[in-house]
Amino acid sequence: MSRFQLDEVSRVLRYPKIRKLLGWNDGRIESFLRQLLLRVEVVEIEAVAVTVPDDPNDAPILAALIASSADVLVTGDNDLLALKDHYPIETPTQFARRL
Repeated sequence: MSRFQLDEVSRVLRYPKIRKLLGWNDGRIESFLRQLLLRVEVVEIEAVAVTVPDDPNDAPILAALIASSADVLVTGDNDLLALKDHYPIETPTQFARRL
C-alpha cells in the first residue's frame, strides 16, 4: 500500500455512515489503522508516472500496484478495471474464484 492508500482508508473509516455500519469508535479505528500499518508493505509511489484516463484520481492506486510489484490489484472500480488488459487487475469475484 502507498501512504495515499493508508490515508484514504483512515479518511473513509471516519465517515459517519461507515462508523455506524462497523460500530467503531475513534479508538477502534486507530487500533485498526495501527494493525494495518504493521501488516502492509508501504511503497513509495512518487517516482511512478502513470495515468488512469477515465479518473486521474485513481493514478495513486495504479502506481502502488506497479511500485509494489503486486501479483494483482483487486478492485471494483470500473476505471481501473478498464486497464486490466495492461495490468494485473481483477474484480473481487474473479479473485475469489481463483482462490
